[in-house]
Order: sequence, then C-alpha cells, then structure tokens
Amino acid sequence: MNSQRAKEIVESPDMKKVTYNGVPIYIQHVNEENGTARIYPLDEPEQEHEVQLTNLKED
Repeated sequence: MNSQRAKEIVESPDMKKVTYNGVPIYIQHVNEENGTARIYPLDEPEQEHEVQLTNLKED
C-alpha cells in the first residue's frame, strides 16, 4: 500500500478492510518519511506495532 492511500484510509470516516499478514487491522498513524504505519489487530488493540506500508493490503 502506498502512503497516500494509507493516509486516506486513516482520515476516512468509513471503516476500510485492511489486513497485515492476513489479519484485519486498524491503521492509527502513517509515517511517510519511514514508509511505515502504526497499526493494531482489530481484535487486539493492545498489540500496537509499526510495520512497513508495503506489507498492508486493502481488500
């Protein structure tokens, strides 16, 4: 996923289906400089971590 699309998803009022390694996730923040996003699995909000944007998939 590119950083522009990730930012659009973060700013969207609608929930978009995005996955990381097949797991549905929520994107909290996009770091364009590093090409990363702060995410967490929808069913485990305490499992927050930073991943490469290229590993995110929009369904």
